[in-house]
This record gives sequence, C-alpha cells and structure tokens, in this order.
Amino acid sequence: MSGTHTPAADARVSAPLRPRPKARGPVAVVDIGSNSVRLVVYESESRVAATVHNEKSICAIGRDMVTTGRLHAEGCAMALEALARFKMLCDAIDVPIREAVATAAARDATNGADFVRRAEAAWGAPVRILSGEEEARLAAEGVVMGIPHADGLVADLGGGSLDMVSVRNGRTGDAVTLPVGPLRLMDAAHGDPDKARKLVDEGLQKLHLIGLKDRALYAVGGIWRSFARVDMEEIGYPLHVLQEYEIPRRRALRLCEVLANLSKKSVEKMKVVSRRRAESLPYGAIVLERLLLACDLKSVVISAYGLREGLLYARLSPEERAVDPLIEFAEGANQRLSRDAAHAVEMFDWMSPLFGNEPPELRRLRRAACLFSDIAWRRHPDDRAIGAFGQVLSAPFTAASHRDRALVATSVHHRYSGDEDFPRDIANAELLNKDDEERALQIGLACRFAFALTASAPGVLPNYRLRMTPAKIILEVPRRQEAIAGEPVQKRLGALAAAFGRKGEILIG
Repeated sequence: MSGTHTPAADARVSAPLRPRPKARGPVAVVDIGSNSVRLVVYESESRVAATVHNEKSICAIGRDMVTTGRLHAEGCAMALEALARFKMLCDAIDVPIREAVATAAARDATNGADFVRRAEAAWGAPVRILSGEEEARLAAEGVVMGIPHADGLVADLGGGSLDMVSVRNGRTGDAVTLPVGPLRLMDAAHGDPDKARKLVDEGLQKLHLIGLKDRALYAVGGIWRSFARVDMEEIGYPLHVLQEYEIPRRRALRLCEVLANLSKKSVEKMKVVSRRRAESLPYGAIVLERLLLACDLKSVVISAYGLREGLLYARLSPEERAVDPLIEFAEGANQRLSRDAAHAVEMFDWMSPLFGNEPPELRRLRRAACLFSDIAWRRHPDDRAIGAFGQVLSAPFTAASHRDRALVATSVHHRYSGDEDFPRDIANAELLNKDDEERALQIGLACRFAFALTASAPGVLPNYRLRMTPAKIILEVPRRQEAIAGEPVQKRLGALAAAFGRKGEILIG
C-alpha cells in the first residue's frame, strides 16, 4: 500500500515555507478501557502533534463481567490509582486541555456509573461514557488521521468489545459493535477456543458485513499490535514501526491458528509480548481469524492511531485536517534541524527538470526527501549517512507506507553517502523494488549535487540552471561564477548523470 496524497497536499508540494501558527496545547486524553487505562499528552492541537507523555496501566476492569455483570473490584482500584497519578502528571506539565472517556466495560457494567463518578474525582475532570457507536466512529477517525487513504474496515479490539466502521476516501461509514473483546470471550468461553470461535461467528453473522472483499482490515488496539510484533519477529522484519505494518491474509490466518492454541505460559515466553497481554493474545487471534474469514479481507494493516487520536482529530478545523501529515512533519524537521530551511524548497524546484513525468505520489516523496536532506549536518561525518537514514526511517510521521518510508530514508542516505549501497537489511526485506532503489538514488544524488553548489546557502541555486537531454544532464553556470565548477562539482554531476543513464556536462556562460 502506498502513502496517500490529496489535491490540497499536491498543491502544497512546491509551496514556499509558511509561518507555523502557534497551536493550542498541550492536550491530555485519557482512555478508560476494559483492559487498560491510558494517558497520552499531545504537544498541541495539530495534525502532527508530538507525544509529550504516553503511559498505560493494565487494570482489566472488565474481567469476569460476563459472569458477574460488575466491574472487577481490584481492577477498579488499580484504575483509580492510575487516574490520580495521571492528574498529578498533567498538573506538573500544566496541561490546559484535558479529555477523558470510558468505553465498553464502564457503559455495560451495573456498577459502571458509580465507578465513573469515582474516576472523575481521581482525574479531577469529567469522564464521558462513550456509546459503542461513538467508540467505533472515533477509532475510525483516528485511523483516517494516520492513514488518510484507508480503504476497508476499521476494527478496534478492546478488552470488552470489537468496534467496526467501514472507511473509504477519508470518510467513515456506519458503526457497529460486538461484545467479543478478549476479556469477555475468556469469561464466556471458559477457556475453550472452539467455543470462543463460535461466539464470534454468531455475532458477525448478525451484522451482515458486506462489500469488504479484497479490501484491508485496519487493526486498532494493543492486542493486535502485539500480534503484529509476533509476526515481525517471526519473519525477521527490519523496520520496527507498527504504523501501516501490513500482514498478508494467508500469513495472518496462519499466525492466528498458531496463537489461538497457545497457553498463557507459552505466550509469556515470547519476548515481544508483554506479560499482561499474554492471556488475552490468543483470544485476540481468534477474533482476527473469524473477522478475516467472515469478510474475505485481503490483509491486516496495523494502525497505531485509534480512539485517542480520533478524539484529537475531532478537535481540529477542516483546514488542519486537510494538511498532509508527512509533508507537515518534514517541514517541521527542516525548520528545526537544517542550516537554512529555505534551501530545501529551492532545491526541490531546482531539481524538478530531472523528474519531468513524475507521478504525484513520487513527487510528494521527493519533496519529503528534500525537506529531510540537511537534518544530519551536526552529526559526526562517519554517522551522517546511516544516522540520517535511521532517523527518517523510524520517524513518527504518518500517511506513509513502509515502502514510502524506505524510499525517503534511502534518498537521504544517498544524499550523504553518494552512490554507496544503502543498508542491506532494507534491501533484503524487499521493501523497495528496483525502480524504487533507482529513484531513491537519483533523488539523493540530486540533493548531494545541490549541496556541493551551495553549502546549504539559500538564494544560490537559482543561479545555476539544471536541464536534461536524452544523452546528458547539463548544468549551466554564469561566466562570473565559473569558479564553482571545480572537481567536486564535476564529480558529483557525473555521479548524478550516471544514475539517470546519461553523461554530465557543465556549460559556462
């Protein structure tokens, strides 16, 4: 799957640097779920808000609810302690905007309202009990915030419920919810995987989910993130970024079958799964298996964004929602880390004659690579290429597939290293095909050539015209500036031209 682009994003690809308005914030969001209670403090109300603090407590307030109808007493006590701690942290950070929601367990338990009153006292602010439909819709909005091109079914698996919403073209459909979260399944199935499968199947049959064949399942929730970590470990995947990690249907079903039949002790031996998730992971695998089969979905795409990001997204203006998250993040990095932020914008336009028939998707990625091209200048020279590569590859931006990440990061690697090979683990993982590798080399060497002409100073590149013919890449240099055309510039022009299958030539005057 490739990264998204929108008309608004395309229009901004070659836009000049714009002033960055001061956003409101920080913003704290608390999510009281059936299994965990989590606090996330975002830097601001914005499309690419950085996370100031992120903390969770596995409390399992929804344990044994099927049997008792009540929230688990010990879990509630742990949750109240966590909320009191969260309040202290937010007071220390001086967070002005605070929002808290409670989901399936609190809304369904007979003592849910009483728990919420105590939770509000501990948190020091209102706690809103979400309906199943609200919970599903907000999770889907969070997915759209991080994956604007999402096309398929968003499924948010909490401890108590499975919430689902269809998504396409940035729009969300109707929301449905089922009480088949792992905590409830454990209680209702009494440890019998086959009975758990039957309970999930019965629930899904009543919903008549249609129109999803060969589309993707966007998986939200800590249990399915653990599932993805197991898959990454199993195949030796080199990029440890969960956002937009994609698992093909056949491989996902095979892993579901394995995990569903493992004991808690067996799961606990897996280093990539936390001990608190060990008991619920097999039941999460059962839900995933039944959902893939019932809807004939083609793959599982992990979304690290969900309910909490949906709450943040709901606070944004339409203009802020329309911002391209990748370009916005790259612009911020450029302004913070580069020697002169304007140079990247000039460089993007200056090299564009080399990329005449460029699709909008690749134009967007080239823009990002230019914006990241000077972030490593303070690093030790021996660490610039690999350090910048890793910094971009795992950066917390969204709206980019793993292929997109690898292409941009590899371009930045070549900007510093020249035509040397990029890290082989990315090549061996086949994140990039031969065309992608070639494009990354071309972008990186074009950046490298530009820096040889300017030393990152703005206003210089417009003096040198770059153009391409069927046989050559030509640099036109004014007579008064012919001293720039020394050996380093000649060498880098030659490398750049070779990447395009051409010869380099410098014309003076």
